[in-house]
Amino acid sequence: MLSYVWHRALILAALALLAVLTILPLGWREQAILGAALIAIATIANRRFRSQTATLALMAISMFATARYGYWRTVQTWEGVTSGGRIYQWDTLIVLVLLAAEYYAFITLFLGYFQTARPLHRRTLPLPADTHLWPSIDVLIPSYNEPLDIVRATVIGALSMEYPADKLRVFLLDDGRRKEFATFASQIGVGYVTRPTNEHAKAGNINHALRRTRSEYVAIFDCDHVPTRTFLRLNLGWFLRDARLGLLQTPHHFYSPDPIERNLGKFRKVPNESELFHRLIQDGNDLWNAAFFCGSCAILRRAALDDIGGLAVETVTEDAHTALRMQKAGWNTAYINVP
Repeated sequence: MLSYVWHRALILAALALLAVLTILPLGWREQAILGAALIAIATIANRRFRSQTATLALMAISMFATARYGYWRTVQTWEGVTSGGRIYQWDTLIVLVLLAAEYYAFITLFLGYFQTARPLHRRTLPLPADTHLWPSIDVLIPSYNEPLDIVRATVIGALSMEYPADKLRVFLLDDGRRKEFATFASQIGVGYVTRPTNEHAKAGNINHALRRTRSEYVAIFDCDHVPTRTFLRLNLGWFLRDARLGLLQTPHHFYSPDPIERNLGKFRKVPNESELFHRLIQDGNDLWNAAFFCGSCAILRRAALDDIGGLAVETVTEDAHTALRMQKAGWNTAYINVP
C-alpha cells in the first residue's frame, strides 16, 4: 500500500510541476529549478517503479517538458530573427534550419513514445502435446564467406532442436561453393544447397533454397546465430492458433561484444546498440501487428512467402521489405521477446 501511495504521489507531483512549468510565465532561474525537480522525479520513478503506469508517467513528463521547451525555443527564435530587421539577414536561414532540425527531433520522440507506449509482451505458445499434430519445417542457414568454425556451431545447434526428426530438415545454403562445406554437410547429415551465381546476395540465396524445399514452415538463422533447443517447440504454436500468421520474429541476442562495447570495455555493463530495437521497439510494433522480419532467428509460413513471391530483393533491407509485403498482402506478424 505504501508503495502504491508513493507511486501516485510522485505522479501527481510531476503533473503539478508540469502545469506550473507550462502555464506560468517563469524566469529562467525558476524554470531551471522546476526542470531539475522534474529530472529528479523521473529518476526516482524510473528506479523505484516498474509498472506500466510509471512508464506512461515518465513519457508524459518528457513530452510536456519537450513541448514547453519547444514553445520557448520557437518564441525566442522568432523574436530574435524579427527584431531590428534581422529576418532579412543571411544567417536567419541557418537559424530556421536549426529550429526545423529540433522540431524533427521532437516529432521523432513523440512518435517513438506512441509506437512503444504499450509493448504487447506476447508469450511463447508451445505446440500441442501430440507430436503428430506438429507441422514440418525446413531450417535454412545461409552462408557466403564465413569460416566453417563459425557455421559448424549453428548447424549443430539447429540439428539439436527438440523436434521430430521426420518433420525437421536442416539445409546449409553455401553461396561460396566451398568443397569443405559440402563435405561437412554430408558428414553431419544436413542438406547442402548451392547455386552457380550470387545474384541478390542473401535474399537470392534463400529464395533459391525455397524453390528446392517443401515443408510448411521455414526457420532462418544467420550462420553465426545458434538456436536454443526449444526454439521451434515454443514458437511454432502461434502459427497453429492464427491461420493468417505469416511471420514470427525473435530477438537477436549476442554473446560477443560489438566494436563499441569492446573498445570502451562496457560489454554486459550497458545495453548494446541493438537492445533498444530488439527488446523495446519490436515489442511495441507487435501491438500494432507491425513486427517485421530481421533476417534471422525467425519462422515464416511458406504459404505467405509463396503469396508474396519469396523474400524481397529490390532493396538492401530485404528482411523489413519482406515483412511489409506480407502485411500489405493481409498476413499477420508476431514478435516473441525472448532471446
